[in-house]
Amino acid sequence: MTKPDEISYPVLIQAPDISAYQKGNTGIDYIHHFDSGNPGPHVMISAVVHGNELCGAIALDHLFKNEVRPLRGQLSLAFMNVAAFQSFDPEQPKDSRFVDEDFNRLWTRELLNGPRKSLELERAREVHPYLETVDLLLDIHSMQTATIPLMMAGPLEKGRSLASQVQIPEMVVTDWGHKAGRRMRDYEGFSNPQSSRNALLIECGQHWQPDSAELAIASAWRFLWKTGMISEEQASPFQTVTLPEKQQFIEVSGPYTIQTDSFRSPYDSCVLIMPSLRQTPGASAVRFGKFIDAKA
Repeated sequence: MTKPDEISYPVLIQAPDISAYQKGNTGIDYIHHFDSGNPGPHVMISAVVHGNELCGAIALDHLFKNEVRPLRGQLSLAFMNVAAFQSFDPEQPKDSRFVDEDFNRLWTRELLNGPRKSLELERAREVHPYLETVDLLLDIHSMQTATIPLMMAGPLEKGRSLASQVQIPEMVVTDWGHKAGRRMRDYEGFSNPQSSRNALLIECGQHWQPDSAELAIASAWRFLWKTGMISEEQASPFQTVTLPEKQQFIEVSGPYTIQTDSFRSPYDSCVLIMPSLRQTPGASAVRFGKFIDAKA
């Protein structure tokens, strides 16, 4: 029997050339800003937080090529861990998740303002003052294994509410993230119940499958529509994903951090969320979840 960490997925989508997007208008490479001139929130869609997750880059490339502009408020399109993305090799597709360390485990003020150095920390320190200005964030990701897409809505009701507004995909996970470090979608106000700032992280499917790119494109346009950045008419040509009859919400009760090679779920009808193939001591092997009502 093939073990999960031995599964090899073919690379069936192509990483876009994003070099044309290096110089934007923000003073930060690979971040572009568009201002409608009308009142409204600052909305950002971000991609390639992990360098081997191609679907987000494909979605942003699609938005650029279709010249998306906000009807109200401000819109930013951001490629994050560009160095890792540019190192992507379809012959060794697992090797470019990051260069020095996981960009999506760095989002605390202590780390960002601390003395430690890495390529990912340098980029996070460059972009985080800009991220502070963002009201609504969609961070596009994909997964190691061919599993159903997930919307990671964070630990609060406001995240679940935004996921309900977007309506895709069917499964919505509400959690506090990883013990190994805080995700960008959980940074500061995004995970503060007293703040109006809000964020979603969508896991679009397996990294290199066409379905992940299709969902990334559809969810990006839908997010902009549902947050009032664009009209339904503008978004509708790209709504190629069937809406679920009803979204299902899963609350994570906690991660299992690897200590031994033997563990069991803590309760009946437990949902195992995103089991990791990077099984090393101190990392999260899996997260345990249970179905809840969206307003729970």
